[in-house]
Amino acid sequence: MLAMPRNAVIGVDIGTSSSKGVLVGLDGTLIRSATREHTPARPGPGHFEMDAAVWWREFVELARELTAADDTASGDTAANDAASGDTTVVAVGVSGMGPCVLLADEHDTPLRPAVLYGVDTRSVHQIQRIEARLGAEEISRRCGSALTTQAAGPKIAWIAEHEPEVYARARRLYMPSSWLVRKLTGNYVLDHHSAGQCTPLYDTLAGEWYAPWAAEIAPGIELPPLRWPGEAAGALTAEAAGATGLPAGIPVTTGTIDAWAEALSVGAQHIGDLMLMYGTTMFLIHTVPKPLTSPSLWGTVGALPGTRNLAGGMATSGAVANWLRDLFADGDHAQLTALAAESGPGANGLLMLPYFSGERTPIMDPDARGVIAGLTLSHTRGDLYRAALEATGFGVRQNIEVIEAAGGDIRRVVAVGGGTQGSLWTQIVSDITGRPQELRTITIGAGYGDALLAAQLVGDASIEDWNPVRETVTPRAEHTGRYDELYALYRRLYPDTAATVHALAALQER
Repeated sequence: MLAMPRNAVIGVDIGTSSSKGVLVGLDGTLIRSATREHTPARPGPGHFEMDAAVWWREFVELARELTAADDTASGDTAANDAASGDTTVVAVGVSGMGPCVLLADEHDTPLRPAVLYGVDTRSVHQIQRIEARLGAEEISRRCGSALTTQAAGPKIAWIAEHEPEVYARARRLYMPSSWLVRKLTGNYVLDHHSAGQCTPLYDTLAGEWYAPWAAEIAPGIELPPLRWPGEAAGALTAEAAGATGLPAGIPVTTGTIDAWAEALSVGAQHIGDLMLMYGTTMFLIHTVPKPLTSPSLWGTVGALPGTRNLAGGMATSGAVANWLRDLFADGDHAQLTALAAESGPGANGLLMLPYFSGERTPIMDPDARGVIAGLTLSHTRGDLYRAALEATGFGVRQNIEVIEAAGGDIRRVVAVGGGTQGSLWTQIVSDITGRPQELRTITIGAGYGDALLAAQLVGDASIEDWNPVRETVTPRAEHTGRYDELYALYRRLYPDTAATVHALAALQER
């Protein structure tokens, strides 16, 4: 019996350690998925960069794999078994890590690798200079956030100061999502949310670029016209169709930063929602009814028109787990997770600060470093792996406390991302925070949110219909006392070791 033809959409997200693509039916069915792994370049201490050619090459590879004939596809989920019959792609959605800074000349030729988001901490001196010039309080009031290494503005200033010959040729600013849009449609646009993370170039109160500060921080750069992530950026060109195998003329979303696409993928965009994104980094997005600011968080416009967020992000989470896996050459995540479960709450007396790439919220310290306290000769791989998972939980708890201190009202927690696939990590975070976490049926992440926005360009699509709740992870009361005790020690460990790790960070930079 022949399968019936179907229409579908593609969603592609360019992440820190991989690019992921999904082919999704207009009813939300995950037909096929595929992944391309990559590693950011680290040309200096605190520097994280990536060549934009990687983003486009991987998009092309993913698009072709997702739409390949069934017997040639090699995607990485069981959903591939559902790929049968003729499938016609009718729209494309995109997202990517951010805020990143990719500068291009007037011909849209990239001038250097893109400087990545807050994991890249090179712009500390530029932050100090801009704050002295514009005023920290005024920046926070107008832009919604304090100026930190997460912001794109100081990264632009760093390039202008350290690579003046490059900056002199710069005319346009791109991020992974907007670069894909440019390659797919020929158009130069950026979404409002991504612009909102270009502090201090964007005025969150007015919802537009702030020309006086843009002229001072990014002189000569033609800032892109702004749209919302779900708006069409344009139609797929014939040239892009030839490269990707997708139909010419289909619409492409404007796209946004990956964490916000992830929030959409699990329906975490209502007032009171908090999304936890379990990935290479941990990201938190709380939706609020009015603009809120905090020196320890990021106040932003949301992915949907009229929405506001208070957001946080840890510089590492899954990255530390990957580091341990690589150190234990004969281990893998499944094996190490089983050993961590045997270790039990408290990791047999180990406590970790997960600041292996500095830290973003809430301590905003690019010179923070990882600490493992309590080590003895009797500790095992499982103990270390457990301590890494618990460190994320302690960091999430601290961020939640800061969100609520800033006026946030967390009514529901929704988890998403690769780290939700096993039950241990999410259970640890619920035990530490005392918060239930809702898990949706599909937790594949940003690409699925991209697909949702793409489907909404061509018809009606609701995430509640696409992706219903699968289970709720509830805290275990028997672990509350142990984790409360360890959390108090966690909060003391950073100030107690800060002077030492800052001196070591200075040595590392030299």
